[in-house]
Amino acid sequence: MDRYAVLGQPIAHSLSPRIHALFAQATGARLDYTAIEVAPAALAETLHRLHAAGYAGLNLTLPHKIDAAALCAALSQRAHRAGAVNTLIRTDAGWHGDNTDGLGLVCDLSGNLGLKLAGLRTLILGAGGAARGILAPLLAQGVAELVLSGRTPWQPEELAKAFAALGPIRPCTHLALKGDSFDLVINATSAGHAGQVPQLPPGLFAAGAVAYDLGYGKAARPFLEWARTHGAARTADGLGLLVEQAAEAFLRWRGVRPQTAAVLASLRAG
Repeated sequence: MDRYAVLGQPIAHSLSPRIHALFAQATGARLDYTAIEVAPAALAETLHRLHAAGYAGLNLTLPHKIDAAALCAALSQRAHRAGAVNTLIRTDAGWHGDNTDGLGLVCDLSGNLGLKLAGLRTLILGAGGAARGILAPLLAQGVAELVLSGRTPWQPEELAKAFAALGPIRPCTHLALKGDSFDLVINATSAGHAGQVPQLPPGLFAAGAVAYDLGYGKAARPFLEWARTHGAARTADGLGLLVEQAAEAFLRWRGVRPQTAAVLASLRAG
């Protein structure tokens, strides 16, 4: 039986084991998928140990996506471009890193939520590993404007420069957003895990705007509640993203992409 795992800290809340169990049931696969809590200082040793133990694949979540990329033997083009990984595939030479976050986000926004991304004025809050994985896919969808903001200008400016060949990105600080409005606002910060919201100016949401949090459950509530009280017409958490990126990882591991609608409905039902 092939073994898989998701690594993160914290990790007890992760729905990934349940998602992959449902995928396995639907596709007839025999696999074991567990959640393993790993501190950043133990990441390199853990990846080496799990590879030696014969694990067939891994997922990475906070706070490991950027650090794990540097520990891979090889990277896919999209993982190399993002500088972050969320999916590892076992090879004899070591771990092959991929990033399915961006494709999962686009699948959720366009497929599950019915958004037409082309032409949308889009804001991403945060410039860490989560943001890195979604920039290229959003630019490829033809968004009208892509603004990347952070608490300080340094990380947004670095990412805007790194992705400049794929399309224009306007970097700025959160507070410098004053006076701007957007059709789609994506929270890619980890502030919600501490029950917080980035310090943001009012007026960010244009008429009919959508607020989306890459997190789900308790972590997504602070930003989505803030968005509803500050003019967002529609809000969504990242549960659909979690399922869609997991389906892409399953495809890389098993050669088949499971259907996601029933799995997402099951998770929403509790």
